[in-house]
Amino acid sequence: MKVQNTLTTGTSRRVFTAGAISVVAALALSACGGAAATAPATATAKPDLKASGASTITMWVDAERSPALKDITAKFQADTGIEVKLVVKDFAAVRDDFITQVPTGKGPDLIVGPHDWVGKFVQNGVIAPVELGDKKSGFQDSAVKAMTFNGSVYGVPYAIENIALLRNTDMVPAAAKTFDEVISSGKKAVADGKAKFPFLVGMDPKQGDPYHLYPLQASMGSQVFGLAADGGYDPKQLLIGDAAGVEFAKKLAAWGDAGEKIINSNITGDIAKEKFLAGESPYFLTGPWNVPDVQKTGIKFAVDALPTAGDKPAQPFIGVNGFFISAKSANALATNEFVTNYLTSEAAQDSMYKAGGRPPALKSSFEKAASDPVVAAFGKIGATGVPMPAIPEMSAVWADWGATELALIKGQGDPAADWAKMAASIKTKIGG
Repeated sequence: MKVQNTLTTGTSRRVFTAGAISVVAALALSACGGAAATAPATATAKPDLKASGASTITMWVDAERSPALKDITAKFQADTGIEVKLVVKDFAAVRDDFITQVPTGKGPDLIVGPHDWVGKFVQNGVIAPVELGDKKSGFQDSAVKAMTFNGSVYGVPYAIENIALLRNTDMVPAAAKTFDEVISSGKKAVADGKAKFPFLVGMDPKQGDPYHLYPLQASMGSQVFGLAADGGYDPKQLLIGDAAGVEFAKKLAAWGDAGEKIINSNITGDIAKEKFLAGESPYFLTGPWNVPDVQKTGIKFAVDALPTAGDKPAQPFIGVNGFFISAKSANALATNEFVTNYLTSEAAQDSMYKAGGRPPALKSSFEKAASDPVVAAFGKIGATGVPMPAIPEMSAVWADWGATELALIKGQGDPAADWAKMAASIKTKIGG
């Protein structure tokens, strides 16, 4: 499985800051070769795009991802005479730059990024809905759902990512179904002298890691937001502080530094990775971005379904990367043609997969990629997940959530009281 590292600090998928999440979810992609992209099946009978005055489309993209788009942009230019100019941008700042530049008319025609930018983009009026038509059914349902906001689809998805449980099969031959079984097997491996740590997951020193721990929380019936009638997240339904959340808070304290020491507040993402690569633990809760380094060590491993901590499924957050059209595009006709009839093609989706290694959002591309058992395993787990909330109010959740979890893992405070205080603070911040 070829997977490049994500553009994040350390090895954690999410980087949390006080009061907001710093979403640096772009994939760091290497240059990709291979045959030139073939013409999309729908590329016949095209409108005269040059007659609309468009001669160039501008796309903001990171340096590592740009090579994967060269074949499909060249095909579009050959078919239409319109160039797609790939402008390399720093993805650490590109979301805010896009929001600032689009209203001035100086922004690009389209941008590449993760789905959890959608809420902020729509709130600021900087992206336009995408009409997928009959192509919609060709994509994974979870990917389309992630790109949907207030009932409208706002992006063409191309990749899905989520976490899983990596297991050293030499230490623990069989997969566990529950987290209790993980704990038991991990402790046995330590007692037998095979491991030093029963289980590994990285913690940010200031904000913990709610992203990685969420499947355990979800399996105990605790969610962040309820759903609106259209199936999207409803910020008015803040559920995180309910009784199920309190029970999860108690578990964090029991699993933490002052309890069973299963989750260690001193183990950062980098340390967790280092220890697993060194063969010091049978388990590592992580994403596909760490798989290549595990493979390089020669460790025999399996990608296991996420274990349950309660009586509900252990649903991970899924992240979906895709393409978004500027609401102020000067070349809207040509941009829509490129996005809906070229970036939705197998040629484009296959190219993005070959470069980045994430399970493709397009079903036909995923079927081919799933010949790799690692991709197949992550894809199967992702199909059970839920999209990372893309509503703007989610940015007010991360800081309190992460800080409270970390304190409980450290053995500080009272789970019930502190979890309730966390929920109240979040509700105040989102104006609930």
